[in-house]
Parts: sequence; structure tokens; C-alpha cells
Amino acid sequence: MKKIINEYANYMVPFYAPANFVVKKASGSLVWDLRNKKYIDFTAGIAVTNLGHSNKELTSILKKQSGELWHLSNLYINEPSVTLAKKLCQNSFADKVFFCNSGAESIEAAVKIARKFCNSKINKNKNEIVSFSTSFHGRTMLGIALAKAKHLIDGFAPLPKGIKNHPYNDIDNLENIFSDKTAAVILELVQWQSGITKANKKFITKIKQLAKKYNTLIIIDEVQSGIGRTGTFFAYEQFNIKPDILCFAKGISNGFPLGGVLTTNEISKFMTVGSHGTTFGGGPIACSIGSKVVDITSKKSFLNQVRKKEARFLKLLETINAKYNCFKKITSAGLWIGVELNKQSNIEVDDLINQSHNKGLMILKANPTTVRFSPSLIIENELIDDGLKIFEEAIIDLL
Repeated sequence: MKKIINEYANYMVPFYAPANFVVKKASGSLVWDLRNKKYIDFTAGIAVTNLGHSNKELTSILKKQSGELWHLSNLYINEPSVTLAKKLCQNSFADKVFFCNSGAESIEAAVKIARKFCNSKINKNKNEIVSFSTSFHGRTMLGIALAKAKHLIDGFAPLPKGIKNHPYNDIDNLENIFSDKTAAVILELVQWQSGITKANKKFITKIKQLAKKYNTLIIIDEVQSGIGRTGTFFAYEQFNIKPDILCFAKGISNGFPLGGVLTTNEISKFMTVGSHGTTFGGGPIACSIGSKVVDITSKKSFLNQVRKKEARFLKLLETINAKYNCFKKITSAGLWIGVELNKQSNIEVDDLINQSHNKGLMILKANPTTVRFSPSLIIENELIDDGLKIFEEAIIDLL
């Protein structure tokens, strides 16, 4: 294992600081390293393997589809992509779908679609995008320009123009950055950079009012919050807001690369042949897997279980906090949970993650004071209990 870790350092561009173990295999919500040490996974590939690792039903679909049709350019129609597009439209506000490969690509496509619509239907000067602080829209040049966070943009200037940023959940002076030039406003209804932060009602109401007043499209980024993660198929269903354009990725194909954009007939008709495209997006393997994922995760009974598991997490975390008073705040949106540490505990997030790894639990860092859980949506109650026991033991060791 040490040899592979050293070779990783030798040959990989150092964009990441990975854990000090090498994963060999995974099943459900369990992971094993090269030494056969077992870990409970509270990360699910950062909200990706929503139906667990090596899901047998999805693996069977992958094997079948790969034997029939592996890849086909978008100059030709493949049936799995049409089937998945229809299911996504039937389970959302949308009429049309564009498939790509990732969340970052879906953000790029969404902004292009919004600008093209405004350019074609309204006027060529209507091209500005309003975004919000503490957001995350990927690591492309556009994505970091939208987030406008120092740790994301350092060293990468100049950034794309035409973007105005405003504090999240703050309605004061919000109208000052809207104008007749505003093509779209883009936001996450649930942010994770500062834990798990939901858009509040006043903020949503103000955005809707301003979008209507200035004839502005609403882009909802559901790259992480979609496909059942928050307890509804898409998070927007909980916020009394209807997007004009929605971005999705992460959980749609359970780890097989796939992302996309949902929108309406009225908006999509201005995207003409050749105005955008993709080589791999909407491939038959990814879409055949995605089709089954939608079948499962869109069921009310499945989503009810997500909310029940959320309640279980919160109850057990509150019990831990009652013992040690080590959490400042616990926030959640379905099986997307943030735990902010008290300063008085003197526990460092990186130390807590490392100690959890040492004891057999995989968790995520949200920011310097907050850890984050995004387990599979089918994680067993027993593994929730066992994982939080490990989490508690790691806390005890660091107090």
C-alpha cells in the first residue's frame, strides 16, 4: 500500500490530498483497503453512489448494455438516452434534457442556454449572471467565477466576465445587482461549503420577485442535491420555486459519469444545431444505469426512507452532543448532514477525519470547522449506528 501511495505522489498532479489508505473494493456502504481493513462509508463518493457501491442491479444493467452498445456519438440516437430523458421530464418541471458528463459541464451548458435564450429573444446586451457567495458550481473557469471564493480563484485570473455576486440568503441590496442586463440568476437551494445551509423563504421570495421584474431566468444547481439526496427527487420541490433551467449530475448514474440540464420547450428552442455539444454525454451505458436509478429514487416509499434515515442520524448526533457538548450546530437536508464543531472542544476537523479513518469510518470536510456526511441513500440503520459509534470514539480520543 505504501508503494502505491508513493507512486500516486510521484505521478499524479497534486490537486488532492487523499487519505493514507488505498481502496481495493467496496459493496453497499462498506469499503475495504489493500490490507482488508473495513470502513463504513459516510461519503458515497461525495453524494454520488446514492444506491451504494457495486450495486448488483445496476451492475447487471451495465454488463447487459455494454454487450449491446458501448458508445455512439450524438449524431445517432441511442434508445437508453431517450428513455432516461423521458423519465427525467416526467419527474420534474422540464420538457427537454441535455446530457453531458459532469456537474461542471452542466453549469457551463446552463449559462450558455440562458444567454442564448436572452440574446435571441430579448436583446444582445442581456447577458449578466447573478450568483451567490459560499456557493460551489465546479472548478472550471466559469464555475469559480460564479462562486467568487478566494481559495478557488487564486492564481487563475482573469476570470470570465458578466457575473455579479451577492451574499447568500441576504436580501439587503439584492436588487442593486439585478438590471435589464441580467440574463439569469444561479443558486443552490442547499449549499454545503459552510455545512448544510438551506435557502430561506424570504430569500427565495425575493429572487422570484426580481426574476419576474427583470425578466430573468432562474437556474437551480442540483448537481449534489438532486436524485433523492434531500428527501425529494429534486430539492426545488421543497422550496416553492420552479426553475427555468436545472443542473444535475452526481447521483444520476451512481458513479458512472453523467450529468445534464433540464429546461423547457420555450427556452430550449433557441439552442440550435451546433450551438453546443458533447462527445461522451448521453452515452448508452450511463443512461441505461441512470434510467434504473430514476426508477428507484423517484419512488415516494424510497424518499420516505431517506427522511427516516436523516432523522436517525440527527437523533444519534444530538445524543453525542448531549454527552460532550462538542458541536456548535447540526444541519441537514435529507442524507446530507453537516456537523460544526465547537471551538471550545479544541478538535480540529482534519484530525477528526484522520481519527475516523483510523477507526474505520469515512467522512468529509466541509470547511475548517465542519465535517459533512453524504452516505448512500440505502445505508442500513445498523451501519448508521455503527458509523456514529466510531465517530463518537474518534471525538473522545481528541477531546
